[in-house]
Amino acid sequence: MADALSVIPASVLRYLSDKLYEKRKNAALEVEGIVKQLASSGDHEKITAVINLLTTEFTYSPQANHRKGGLIGLAAATVGLTSEAAQHLEQIVPPVLNSFSDQDSRVRYYACEALYNIAKVVRGEFIIFFNQIFDALCKLSFDADANVQSAAHLLDRLVKDIVTESDQFSIEEFIPLLRERMNLLNPYVRQFLVGWITVLDSVPDIDMLGFLPDFLDGLFNMLSDSSHEIRQQADSALSEFLQEIKNSPSVDYGRMAKILVQRAASPDEFTRLTAITWINEFVKLGGDQLVPYYADILGAILPCISDKEEKIRVVAREISEELCAIKADPADAFNVGAILSIARRQLDSEWEATRIEALHWISTLLNRYHSEVLCLLNDIFDTLLKALSDSSDEVVLLVLDIHACIAQDPLQFRQLLVFLVHNFRVDHSLLERRGALIIRRLCVLLDAERVYCELSTILEGEADLDFACIMVQALNLILLTSSELSDLRELLKQSLVNAAGKDLFVSLYASWCHSPMAIISLCLLAQLLEPGRYIWLLKALYGLLMLLPQQSAAFKILQTRLKTVPSYSFNGDQLKRASSGNPYSQILHHSGSQITEDGDVNQDNGNVPNGINFASRLQQFEQMQQQHRLLAKSQAQSRNSSTSFFKEGPKAEPRWPPTSYINRPRSRSSGRGPGQLQN
Repeated sequence: MADALSVIPASVLRYLSDKLYEKRKNAALEVEGIVKQLASSGDHEKITAVINLLTTEFTYSPQANHRKGGLIGLAAATVGLTSEAAQHLEQIVPPVLNSFSDQDSRVRYYACEALYNIAKVVRGEFIIFFNQIFDALCKLSFDADANVQSAAHLLDRLVKDIVTESDQFSIEEFIPLLRERMNLLNPYVRQFLVGWITVLDSVPDIDMLGFLPDFLDGLFNMLSDSSHEIRQQADSALSEFLQEIKNSPSVDYGRMAKILVQRAASPDEFTRLTAITWINEFVKLGGDQLVPYYADILGAILPCISDKEEKIRVVAREISEELCAIKADPADAFNVGAILSIARRQLDSEWEATRIEALHWISTLLNRYHSEVLCLLNDIFDTLLKALSDSSDEVVLLVLDIHACIAQDPLQFRQLLVFLVHNFRVDHSLLERRGALIIRRLCVLLDAERVYCELSTILEGEADLDFACIMVQALNLILLTSSELSDLRELLKQSLVNAAGKDLFVSLYASWCHSPMAIISLCLLAQLLEPGRYIWLLKALYGLLMLLPQQSAAFKILQTRLKTVPSYSFNGDQLKRASSGNPYSQILHHSGSQITEDGDVNQDNGNVPNGINFASRLQQFEQMQQQHRLLAKSQAQSRNSSTSFFKEGPKAEPRWPPTSYINRPRSRSSGRGPGQLQN
């Protein structure tokens, strides 16, 4: 310090800390001249002493005017050093940078001015301090004092010019700082950062595209800024980078894909649209690089399929189609299980379009990677069954298509129907709302005869007799009325003359015994729907008519139907045979059975290949109905006991089965026979 005091007059030091700017400025000019003389003589020790004096006694002084004088003095010393200033920058720059955080705004302003003058002298030599300078400028960009902000902007422009012309700038050292600062939300900082990204990207020798994954998320975050100007700047920068990606032969799609997937779920509409647009380009350009990220991408676009913004929906659907068209090999990191899991989760989406697209993906995976999907079936089977209760018919039909594809395997076929019956049992509303649609569609996809025979086998051993009765009634109604089952009805009509028809009749009969009305319908359908050959259909229906109360709606409906039967359907000989003799002779003749005088049935099935043992079938029906009667009796006793104990009135009849199905007949204890209709 003694050396410095010996070369700098005391008056200069006094004026350097004066409160008047002009006096400080004149003192700084004196310091500049002194340092210039020392530099010309090569006396760098004294130069170092002068800089130390300015630093310790002035820039770090508690007095604001001293700090201001010290800053202007350091700048003046740098100007005096000219080309030799570089070797003293380690002493000059740090105290100036420290002054950027001074509490006095005027000191911060003079710090900007000082560093500006220093930078003009040393230019690229001060690049070694770039990260510190950048960090300081970042903070000054939102300084509370407008004059400080203006000074910082001037310094920022100069630093940008120096960096763009320098060959010593290290982008690798700068990126970590940039990535950290991209998380700041201050609008001034965001403008500052986007400005630097744009400038650096314009420098041919700086590969900003290679480091794009490090700050891409920050740019996307700016798209939702409240400032229109910031959103516009960020969008412009992103558009430029996307164009560079299209023209670049080497791009790290993987890291950026993760960012885009997250941003595609942004609550901000503009951010979602930009992210989904980028994903679309990535899918077109990325090729094999994106295979490991297909599941993540699918998880991002499926919700966008139902976005409220049409542009987003259109792009999302385009991406889905492009992904679906790519036939990847599981051996190449294509994770079938991950994609299947994503599609399964989206089946719980509140949006129908998303659920439908997810089902299309499951169907595609099942068709292309059948064995892999079957290995993962336990992960999706319950969800697919649950989807049968979906409010959308289109969703249900797609689910059924998938189930049918799975059920091509015999083991999976039975498992599907077992689970389906189970779901109908635990959720009666599913049977009421979707039962007909589900059964009819499965019959189309999986062969109606096969479906009905398997369902009959399952229901034959059903422990819940009430449910079995309801289910049989539903199946019976579908069998009688569905256009999809017309071939099945035709086959049943040949049950006495065709082995396949007989096998079908016997198979269905076993479970149809749960419902008297269903079994009557089955028998009429199988044997008596040709009035020209079998007059007994008409006689049976008239018999039912006589059992109905004459004032009931059922009586009037059946009576009207019978009146519509054309008389020319029967000839005189048939009516005579119908009115006399054994009414079952025709049927029993076809079955190879004979009735003795005491009413017993003798079987002679050996003479008729397709004979049906009606006596055995009747016994089977009676045994099943006996189980139902015992259950009804037990339930009635239980209700009576509960009513007596709690002193409650009679409970209302349950609303099941739905009116859309044939009413299940009541037990004998209700006052009607098992085959009688209700009023």
